[in-house]
Amino acid sequence: MSDDDAGVVPTLSADGLRTGLRCPRQYEFAHVHDLAGETAAVDDRVDLLRTALCDALRNADADREALESVAADRLATLWADHDERFHSATQRRHERRVLEATAAAYVEAVGADHAAGIERLEAEATGGELVGPGLPLSSTVEPPGTERGDGAASTPESVRIDAPIDYVTTDGSSLVGVRFVPTVAPLGLLRYRSDWEGDVASLFTDHFDPESAAFDPAPVGALLETAVVLDGLRGLRDRLELGDRTCRYVQIPLADRSGTAVNWVRDDVETSLEIVDLTDGYVDHHTFGMTHEHRNETVDARLAAVAAELVSGPYDPAERWTAIEDHACPTCDYTVCCQDYVAREVEFDG
Repeated sequence: MSDDDAGVVPTLSADGLRTGLRCPRQYEFAHVHDLAGETAAVDDRVDLLRTALCDALRNADADREALESVAADRLATLWADHDERFHSATQRRHERRVLEATAAAYVEAVGADHAAGIERLEAEATGGELVGPGLPLSSTVEPPGTERGDGAASTPESVRIDAPIDYVTTDGSSLVGVRFVPTVAPLGLLRYRSDWEGDVASLFTDHFDPESAAFDPAPVGALLETAVVLDGLRGLRDRLELGDRTCRYVQIPLADRSGTAVNWVRDDVETSLEIVDLTDGYVDHHTFGMTHEHRNETVDARLAAVAAELVSGPYDPAERWTAIEDHACPTCDYTVCCQDYVAREVEFDG
C-alpha cells in the first residue's frame, strides 16, 4: 500500500482486499508492515505452470498440437530449474506429470480457442500487451467521504486497486480476462450460481450485515475482485480501441486435484479443469438493464467502502473477532505476533 502523500493515490491489491476481508489485522501485518508469510509449494508450481502456458499463448500458433507442444517444452525447461524439495525422485516425477496433464487439459478445454481469440485481438488492437503472466489491470474507486471517528485525516478522495490477470482473449463479442489460480474451491457458492440475484446477493449482503452471523470472506473477495477486473478490462478495451465489447472475467484452476486420476500401473495421470466465469454472478441485471454496463451497484459501493477502511485503518478486528478467530486464525501465519490472538489465548476465564 502506498501513502496518500503529495497527491499520490493510495494503492491496494486484489490480494490485499481478500486478506482484509478475512482479517484486518492480518492485512496490517502482510500489506502495511510487509511481514512475509509462508509461501505454499503449490503456489510455486502454479506460477511455474502459469509462466509456461502464457509463454505458449504468446509464441505458439492457435493450433492445439502446436500450443500443447510449446507449453510442454517450456514447462520442461522451467521444471529443470525448479528446486522444490521432494520426498523422493518418484514424487518429483509424479508432480511434474500432474503439471503436464494439467497443461494438456487446459489446451484441450479452452487453450486453443483462447489462443485464436488472442490472435484476433492482436489484429485489431492499436498496441499493448494481451498476454502476461501478471498483466496489470486496475480500477480507481472513490470512497465515501466520511470523517474518521478518531479525529485522524479524512478518507482519501480515491483509491487505486490492482488486480492482475494472465491474459486477455475474446469470446464472440466479449473481451475476456483470464486468471490462473491454484483452485476455485474458495469461490464457494459462486462456482454453482451463475446469477447475482438470489443466493449470491444474499451471501454478499449477509457478510456485511451486523445482525447476521454469516462470514464468507473468500467468495465476497472474489466478487470485489471481479468488479476491479471488469472495470480494468473496460479501461484496457478503450485504450486498445477494441470497440464497445462487453467484458468478462474467468478463473482457471491449475492445482485443483479433484478432477485428477492416477493410473499407477501405467504410470499415467489424467485431469480435467473446472473453469469458472464470474461475470454473471457479479452483474446486477436490473442495473445492467438501466445502464447497459456490466456493473453491480451493491458490490461497487461496498468495494469503495472496504478500500477506504483498508487504506485509512485502524485495523482493529474486534467487531468480527469471533468469526475471524474461528475462520482465519487456524491458518494464519501471524498469530505469533498478533496482539488480538495472544490476548485471547492468555485471558483468564471468569
